[in-house]
Amino acid sequence: MDDSFYIAHCNMSMLYTLKREHEKAIAAGERAVALEPGVANAHLAYGMSLHYGGRPEEAIPVLQRAIRLNPLGEAGSFMNLGHAYRVMGRFEEAVLEYKKSLQRSPDNFFAHLSLAATYSMMGREQEARAEAAEVLRLNPKFSVDSYAKRLMFKDQSVTDKFIDALRKAGLK
Repeated sequence: MDDSFYIAHCNMSMLYTLKREHEKAIAAGERAVALEPGVANAHLAYGMSLHYGGRPEEAIPVLQRAIRLNPLGEAGSFMNLGHAYRVMGRFEEAVLEYKKSLQRSPDNFFAHLSLAATYSMMGREQEARAEAAEVLRLNPKFSVDSYAKRLMFKDQSVTDKFIDALRKAGLK
């Protein structure tokens, strides 16, 4: 790997996140930003690594910067910012970001899934069930138990809260 190639560090950050090697993911994301501070994808990779690595407060400004650098960018930037807001308990802000994600990609499975959980956490059961219906429309075989095994949060309590909210929204 060319140590001066920011995309390699972005990819390593995402790979380490998937492997739940959070400190390595954060270090790779930090390096990507140091190499290319004006590139949205570097900030996105770094912000995701912080969020999943148990540091959502730090992830929020990094993800906001990714969006400022590419305001017309991918749905994933808004969705990941929504994730960090949700984990912080900033549910209204999370909902706004998930809706921005859906404006760019109306059939974004993960945005609908995250909205279902967030609405459930807010006690907005009707909206949570409507989003759960969208999840099942997009993936009729969706399984909460199967999905739970793929979540990459460092803190198990974050996973547990998310999974509980999905169940309260009516997903099985």
